[in-house]
Formats: sequence, structure tokens, C-alpha cells
Amino acid sequence: MRHIDYEEFFVTSGIKTVIYPVKDLAQAKALYGTILGVEPDLDEAYYVGFSVGSQHIGLDPNGHKNGMTGPVGYWHVDSIHQSIKALLAAGAVEHQAIQDVGGARLVASVKDPDGNVIGLIQAP
Repeated sequence: MRHIDYEEFFVTSGIKTVIYPVKDLAQAKALYGTILGVEPDLDEAYYVGFSVGSQHIGLDPNGHKNGMTGPVGYWHVDSIHQSIKALLAAGAVEHQAIQDVGGARLVASVKDPDGNVIGLIQAP
């Protein structure tokens, strides 16, 4: 097994975003608003997001149809391309290809060997 310097490829500031797939966006928005004690800072038909301190909680009404089976934690990384490369070299498999979700924010996900989803976000 060859040595990989993961710090060179995987620079992260931790899991700062958790996205939940939801079926009823209005109901979920009310529930999570109550839990979090704040109003959403992004409130669209395709996504509702709440920020509490440095944590972001997102509600995705398309999550289930896009294969989400539960909440996914997203690691905030400096370079999503380098991070994906490092994770694939370490044994992960691609789950969701890198995509721009608006405002130059890039997201992607991989699965570990046990099928757990690891989300990645690169902020603009």
C-alpha cells in the first residue's frame, strides 16, 4: 500500500453542514425552526436552510428521489477536487459527482466501504 499524504489533499474545517431529505418541506421547516429556535436564512421551494452559529442545517425536498436515505454530514473542504481524489484513493467510491449548487458552491459525496455517505462542500 502506497503512502498518501492526506493533509496535502484533504484540508477541512470540519462538518459544518447537515442536510436532511424531507417529504413535506413546510412541515419540516416548522419542526426544524422550532428545534433550532431560528427562522431559515434560505427559504426556497427547492431548499430550506438554517444557520445556528457555524452550523448549517438544510432541508432538501428532492433528497429522497436523489437517493438520500437519511441525513448527510458535509465536510467543508478547501479543494473538493483534491479531496475527492484523496478519498477515492483511500477506498471510497463516488456517490454524487461534483456539482455547482449555486453561487459557485460545489458539493459532492462518496461512500465509504460500508456504504456510509460522506458529503463534501467547497464554498466559493
